[in-house]
Amino acid sequence: MARPPRFDTSQLLDAAVRLAAESGPSGVTMSAVAAAVGAPSGSLYHRFPGRSALLAEVWLRTVEGFQEGYFEALESSDDPRTGARAAARHIVAWSRTHPQEAALLLYGSHDFGHDDWPDEHLLRAEDGNMRVRAAMAALAGALGIHGRPGLDRVTLAVIDLPLSLVRRHLRGGSPLPAHAEDLAEQCTGALLADD
Repeated sequence: MARPPRFDTSQLLDAAVRLAAESGPSGVTMSAVAAAVGAPSGSLYHRFPGRSALLAEVWLRTVEGFQEGYFEALESSDDPRTGARAAARHIVAWSRTHPQEAALLLYGSHDFGHDDWPDEHLLRAEDGNMRVRAAMAALAGALGIHGRPGLDRVTLAVIDLPLSLVRRHLRGGSPLPAHAEDLAEQCTGALLADD
């Protein structure tokens, strides 16, 4: 009977997230992740064919984990404005409870070597992007906001604005203030108020 692996994939990815939060994507190397968990390098190569696959999985696992709660919040009410405010709150609340992952998301997928990702990871990334675009279009339609300027307004309200609040504090090394969720919700609500 084969013995179970000593280091599972989630442990390795957790270590990679910590390295990315501390040193940026350049700090995520196969040897650095192995050293961080005390694993032989072979443990990583057994799970990831190379650094590009590791970087892709670190990025996608983080984004997908964030998006799961984000879409739940967005769809939490029959009233689209209530859902939009909940989604804005989620961005701040998730960042507060997942500071390392939030710091990782201050970068973009291209910082994590997007152009070199294996096809399966590129497809996952595009599926996620399409889901976001579809959600923004559906929200705009539910709000009766039409055209490119309307879609930009919705995206600003439920993505860009709450992210900018988080980004300022993460980049400045200061904790998010206790009222950050309320502030994000209020700003989103104001931007999406009836014309």
